[in-house]
Amino acid sequence: MLLSMAIRDKATSRPERMPPAERLLDTAASLFDREGIRAVGIERLIAAAGVARASLYQNFGSKDALVVAYLERADRADRARFAREVRDLADHPRQRIRAVFGLAEAGAKRRGYRGCLYINAATEFPDAHHPVRGVVLEHRRWLLDELTHALDQAGAVEPPRLAARLQLIYDGALVGAKSARAVAPIRAAAELVEELIDAALTTGS
Repeated sequence: MLLSMAIRDKATSRPERMPPAERLLDTAASLFDREGIRAVGIERLIAAAGVARASLYQNFGSKDALVVAYLERADRADRARFAREVRDLADHPRQRIRAVFGLAEAGAKRRGYRGCLYINAATEFPDAHHPVRGVVLEHRRWLLDELTHALDQAGAVEPPRLAARLQLIYDGALVGAKSARAVAPIRAAAELVEELIDAALTTGS
């Protein structure tokens, strides 16, 4: 969810030297993000990736497993991107929180305001026990932990409770940006977050 920015729009033609699994993942990332996961069938995937049908089953076993792998790769990329963004901010917790929204803004613009890829996936897979939901929940827990740690370091009152509220605001910001096709909702959310943190610090002083 963070930022939902691991997606890269690539041409459907892939270098032949790229392994079939990577070609499938790149193609899935592009098509799923643009058109939705369930809207893209297996035949479309393998044709766009330029691989044999057997490659999908040999590498992933099923389309659902490919979806899980696509989300896991996006999650790893988002965590790595965030880590790079905040690598010099260990002693600046509020700047780390600002980075969450800054990256969300950049990702929304780059991806054409398609919303959060994790929430989009969860919407298409409503079964609480589906592996897709597990990846989405792990990503959300990671972001919540980052926010909680930053708030605790900043000295805010009740960090876990406030972090949950910030995540709720973050979710709304991504939905608002998708609806408005603009970054204004993300910027407004970031301002609201600053006000809530100020209030939490004042209360605790």
